Amino acid sequence: MSSQDLQGAAQDAQISFDFLADLPVVVQRHDGELSGDAGLLPIAQFDRRWNYTARMAACLEPEAGEAPADAAHAPRAARRRQARHQRREMLRQRLFGILAGYEDCNDHDTLRGDPILKLVADRLPADESLASQPTLSRFENAVKPAVLQRLIDFNIAAGIERLKQKHGGQLPALLTLDLDATDDATHGRQQLTLFHAYYKQFQYYPLVISEPTTKHVFLVQLRHGTAHASFGADDNLMRIVDALRKERPDIQIHVRADAGFGLPVMYEVCEKNGLFYTFGFTTNPRLKRLTETLMQQAVEQHEKTHEKARLFDCFQYQCDSWSHSRAVIAKAECHEGGTNLRFVVSNLPSACPLKWGQEPRLPDPLATGSQGEAVYDDYIQRGESEHRMDELKNGLSMDRLSCHRFMANFFRLLLHAAAFNLLNAVRDDAEVPEVLRVGQPCTWRMHVIKVAAVVVQTARRVVVSLAAQWPWWPLYRAASQRALKFTPSAALTCGSS
Repeated sequence: MSSQDLQGAAQDAQISFDFLADLPVVVQRHDGELSGDAGLLPIAQFDRRWNYTARMAACLEPEAGEAPADAAHAPRAARRRQARHQRREMLRQRLFGILAGYEDCNDHDTLRGDPILKLVADRLPADESLASQPTLSRFENAVKPAVLQRLIDFNIAAGIERLKQKHGGQLPALLTLDLDATDDATHGRQQLTLFHAYYKQFQYYPLVISEPTTKHVFLVQLRHGTAHASFGADDNLMRIVDALRKERPDIQIHVRADAGFGLPVMYEVCEKNGLFYTFGFTTNPRLKRLTETLMQQAVEQHEKTHEKARLFDCFQYQCDSWSHSRAVIAKAECHEGGTNLRFVVSNLPSACPLKWGQEPRLPDPLATGSQGEAVYDDYIQRGESEHRMDELKNGLSMDRLSCHRFMANFFRLLLHAAAFNLLNAVRDDAEVPEVLRVGQPCTWRMHVIKVAAVVVQTARRVVVSLAAQWPWWPLYRAASQRALKFTPSAALTCGSS
C-alpha cells in the first residue's frame, strides 16, 4: 500500500469536529479490547446458573443411530468434542447477538472479535475470534428435522420448569395457553414463502403458543405463507398438553384463541382431551338476528346514560358443520363511536374460571349473561399475548428469516424464541426494578445491554470497566444480583420435562 493510500486509510478511520474554539475533537476507532455490549454479562451469568443454552446446545447433538450433519466426513473423537464445543459457542454467539440487536449473521463478521461476545460464548478476550458469517450460515443450514423437533421439546420443557419456579416447585392446578398466529413478510426466494391474499404480501405464517403468567413462549412453529391460522395447532397444542400432564395428570388447561382458530377441529380436540376452551367466533347473519334485541337494549342504555353499554347473553348454538350444539356468548356494546357485536364459543363452567373444580370435566352449558361476561372478560385477556408478538417481532426481529432453506429459517425462529425466553426469565422476579421487570427488549438494551466497556484480561481475572458516569449502573447491578441469586431447580436434559 502506498503512503498516499495509508494516509487515506488513516483519514477514513477518524473524524474531526471543530465545534470547540481551542482544539479539534477527533473521533477514531480503537483496536483495543473494547465493547459496546457489556450488559450481556448479567444475562450470561443467569444463563449459566439456569444451564439454559448448554441444554439447548445439547439438542443439536446427533442421538444414537442418527447420522451427524457431516457424516460423509466423520471426524475422530477429539474432533467431535471440538465440534460440540463450537456448536455451543455459535449457538450462544447467535442468541446473545439477537438480544443485543445483531439479528443478522452478517453483523458477526465485525463482531467476531468483540471481547464481551467472546466471554458470553465461553472464550477469553485474548482467544481467537468467534465464527464468521459463512461459518454461522453453515451452522444454521446444517440443521435437520430431528434437531428442530428436539428444540421444540426443549422450549416446552423450559416452560414447564418456569411454571414450577413460579409456583413453588410444582405445576399449578390450572393454567391457560394462548394461541396466536402472526404474519412474517419475506423479501427473497425463501422456500415455502407464498403470497397471502389477506396480508397482500409474500410471507411465512408462524404459530406461537404462550402461557400468560410466566409469559414463556412454549412453542413456535414456522409454517408456509398461505397456511390457515389453525394449521397444525391441534397437534402442537396436544404436544404441550401431553408434556404438562406427564408432570401433573390432573392439571386443568384452558385454551384461548381468536376466531382464526375457532374451527370444529379445535373444539373437538379440546373436548376429546378434556380441555376447556374459549375461541372467538366470526359474526354471521344468523347470529345477528339472534342478538338484535340485545343490541337494541345496549343502544337504548347508551342513549339514556351517555356511557358505554356492554350487555351479554349466552345461548346454545349449532352450525351445520358442528356435530352438536355449543355455548355461544354474545357481547353487544354501544358507545360514542358506534356499536360493536362480538361472539365467543366456550365450554367453560358456568362460574368464574378462577373457581374451577379439581377434576377436568366438560361443564354444564352457560346460562346467564353475567356468567358470559365473566368468560368474555377472561377471553379478552388473551390480548396480552399479543405483547409477546410485539417483543418477538419488533424487539428481537423474529421476522428476520432470510435464509433460503425453510429448515434454516425454522431454526432461526427457534433461536429468536429462545432468546426471548431467556430474557423473560431474567426479568421475571419481584426484586428486579419495575422498569426492567416490565421492560421490553429495547428497554433492556437502553438501560443494561448497551454500555461501553474496556475489557482487560490478566493472568488472574478478566476486568470489565464501565464508565463511572453511566446513569444506569443501579439497574445493571440489580440485573446482576438477579442472576447471581438465581437458584435453579433440578437440571433438565434436552427436551425432557
